[in-house]
Amino acid sequence: MYEYRKLTPEQRQELVKQRLALGYPPHSPPHLHQDETLYLLTATCFIHATIMHTPNRRDELLDRLYELFSLNDIEIYAWVVLPNHYHVLAHVTRFDLLSKVFGRIHGYTSHAWNKEDLCQGRKVWFRYTDRMMRSERHYYTTLNYIHYNPVKHGWINSPYDWKANSVHWYHEHKGQIGYGICGVPIPYEISVGDGMTF
Repeated sequence: MYEYRKLTPEQRQELVKQRLALGYPPHSPPHLHQDETLYLLTATCFIHATIMHTPNRRDELLDRLYELFSLNDIEIYAWVVLPNHYHVLAHVTRFDLLSKVFGRIHGYTSHAWNKEDLCQGRKVWFRYTDRMMRSERHYYTTLNYIHYNPVKHGWINSPYDWKANSVHWYHEHKGQIGYGICGVPIPYEISVGDGMTF
């Protein structure tokens, strides 16, 4: 999105033409895989604005995510919410419902936060992206990435210091997370659903 803004009008037109030729939407991320499996789902505040700057807002978003994901048979495995974006590792059974679910979550939070901030009409969210898990290693690398995301972005020094992070659930139910020298987590015993394969 941000590179697109640096392009000339001619370059933008050519890029859109190339995307359409590949069958992609002109301006939004393509959703190439739509299988019933695990996905890393990421959504970002528009221009990375820190709109979720308070713990209450991050909790409010989590409440909406859990509520609407569970109503649509989307099981959350891990999550982190930062002031300007969030990641969710989830098992998606009906990929065709994701846009509608994100629309409801983002519509509700946009309306509430814009009203709270006296900023009616402000664009809060910039779509979402999905990344299908391709292997068990990819799954554990993604779990590690989610839990260490607040550290990566410089908000804190330890993932345990960030409240809006599933690392606390893993610590409580699975024990202290052990990470290898390359940052790849020592696997937990996690059920990935009936018939799930990587």
